[in-house]
Amino acid sequence: MLEARGLSTGYGRARVLYEVSFEARAGEVVALLGRNGAGKSTTLKAMMGLVPAWSGEVRFDGHRIDRLEPFEVARRGLGYVPEERRIFTDLSVAENLEVGRQPPRPAAPSWSDERLYGLFPALGAMRDRRGDRMSGGEQQMLAIARTLAGNPKAILLDEPSEGLAPLVVNAVIKAIEDLKRAGMAIILAEQSLRFAERVADRIYKVEKGRLA
Repeated sequence: MLEARGLSTGYGRARVLYEVSFEARAGEVVALLGRNGAGKSTTLKAMMGLVPAWSGEVRFDGHRIDRLEPFEVARRGLGYVPEERRIFTDLSVAENLEVGRQPPRPAAPSWSDERLYGLFPALGAMRDRRGDRMSGGEQQMLAIARTLAGNPKAILLDEPSEGLAPLVVNAVIKAIEDLKRAGMAIILAEQSLRFAERVADRIYKVEKGRLA
């Protein structure tokens, strides 16, 4: 479903990734595990088109996407939840979901608002609450739900457990398990081995921009 082949990139003249190759199949969770600064987030950004690939390829659902703009990648059905979450703090939960809404896609799970509230019941109880009145954990759930509102075939999660209370971590784990059962391919960047072991089918250790 989603594959990096010899992917290299960086910022300015500083090279960050060195010929990284891995794949995630439909219904599979793959974790990129490493310390802060190892290159995990850069890998996800390069796959999403937010950082230009210097060399190598990114393939999604049988098509090459590393030369596309991020909005074109999103329109093809690849979702992305950034580490910073970036919800719209002046909009309500329901309005944030509406902003992320895209039509259903063939061979992809369809996520109505009610299904999203079923995935994250805490959000269902605060549909009219503004983003700036939510906790960090609630914002993380909203960031994931907003991406799912676009009905993606696969999703990239950047540091989904960072800074979250154990109760919220368990809610995110349950959501990831539900997405896996729905047949989505999931790639997540993570620093916590414990979290990665609980959700991932395979774990790649990232060190200094390489798969170790």
